[in-house]
Amino acid sequence: MNMDPGELVTPAPLTARLSVPSGPLFFPVTAYGPDGAVDLDTYRLHVRRGVEAGAAAVFACCGTGEFHALTPEEFGDCVRAAVEATEGRVPVVAGAGYGTALAVRYARLAERAGADGLLAMPPYLVRAAQEGLLRHYREIAAATSLPVVVYQRDNAVLSPPTVVELARTEGIVGLKDGHGDLDLMRRTVGAVRTEAPGDFLYFNGLPTAELTQPAYRGIGITLYSSAVFCFAPQIALACHTAFRTGDDATADRLIDGFYRPFVELRAQGPGYAVSLVKAAVRMGGLDVGEVRPPLHEPAGDHVEQLARLIERGHALIEEDK
Repeated sequence: MNMDPGELVTPAPLTARLSVPSGPLFFPVTAYGPDGAVDLDTYRLHVRRGVEAGAAAVFACCGTGEFHALTPEEFGDCVRAAVEATEGRVPVVAGAGYGTALAVRYARLAERAGADGLLAMPPYLVRAAQEGLLRHYREIAAATSLPVVVYQRDNAVLSPPTVVELARTEGIVGLKDGHGDLDLMRRTVGAVRTEAPGDFLYFNGLPTAELTQPAYRGIGITLYSSAVFCFAPQIALACHTAFRTGDDATADRLIDGFYRPFVELRAQGPGYAVSLVKAAVRMGGLDVGEVRPPLHEPAGDHVEQLARLIERGHALIEEDK
């Protein structure tokens, strides 16, 4: 799909499209061929299947998509492929990260590839003060016309006053929380609501976010990323519907029977938040290749446990039919 630069969406339309999603937010893995190169045909198929399964948005080349492992050229190709595969049916949000100069470069590559928005990753390696983080994200936002969601985690944890300033910044439309401090998030939501009211978005961005989503919903955060949707869209959709409709019994059954054991399995290896997901996609019949180093493949017994868990998850949703 070719997109004229004049057709790029503005922050308001993207915000409106993400405010009440019709389904999970899809973070596809990046496909590699047998030679280790990016496999764009398989990647397009993976994205297309996710959209057809009910994804409300595609977050391309982000954490689950191994943003850290892609060259700028590969990144641009993958974002363009995601835009082509979605055919405008849902928005495509692309990752952007590292230091400010490189983050700006990735942002511009994403804009040229036709993305609808950016997910701004934490800056590489350094631990910066709030003033520096604010400047970093403002420079990313100023570099393109794309709306920006800031990803809070690891070395980029933001104070409520900093998030207020981000919410006042043209082009910054939301905050994705991968830190997990609910007290901090509650204070942040309240500060923005009173000091910078508007349509600012919040996302639960913890790995396997479904496990913690009941707690996030309690402070008014309904958006969350779903890595499970990559390999078990029916399970992810059932959980999303349960959250949306207030079906706590189904949500609890899925959390206790599938999501909690999955999180416990994920904790068995560093990087499993990505490599375990990728193994599950392959298990479903789509050969997306292995993860690139420094990540590593999950152990064989862990893959066997994963297969049993996925089977159990599908059995749980069949109980509701």
